[in-house]
Amino acid sequence: MMGKLFVVSGPSGAGKSTLTKDVVKKLDNLELSISATTRKPRKGEKDNIDYHFLDEKTFKQKIEEDGFLEYALVHGNFYGTLKDEVLKKIKAGKNLLLEIDVQGGIQIKEKFDDAVLIFIKAPSETELKERLKKRDTDTEEVINLRLKNSLEELKYEKDYKYVIVNDNFEKALKKLGDLILGN
Repeated sequence: MMGKLFVVSGPSGAGKSTLTKDVVKKLDNLELSISATTRKPRKGEKDNIDYHFLDEKTFKQKIEEDGFLEYALVHGNFYGTLKDEVLKKIKAGKNLLLEIDVQGGIQIKEKFDDAVLIFIKAPSETELKERLKKRDTDTEEVINLRLKNSLEELKYEKDYKYVIVNDNFEKALKKLGDLILGN
């Protein structure tokens, strides 16, 4: 039996990464897909665990070879989902969760109509900005760029089957788990 694809997207600071990591720990037969990126690792991130960290030349070569299910240029860096990795896992019956940007989510939906798209958002713009500042990983300029992009990303909410407002982490985690189990 084929596995199922779950796509989680939403603005930076909405809590996607924490929610997806925690829901994967809680649910059996659900694995988090590891995205490729050209951005530099943040403190504590490890190659092939948090991301496949690629240089831009390698990333562009994989684009030319049709090696991605989806990819996008986001916040000045490329991000993408490696095609071979995903297809191998879903063919083996694994349910796979992709934590990707909205552009990628739409690309996945076009290729897999049975993919379940879930949009995560913060309760307000003010809360979103506070969360981005608390990360303490970006400059003020990058935070402002992420916030500007976040407001654009919110327009894609309507293209997602489900929306979770992450105003209470435990409730948002339960809702995400319930949506995955229910599909």
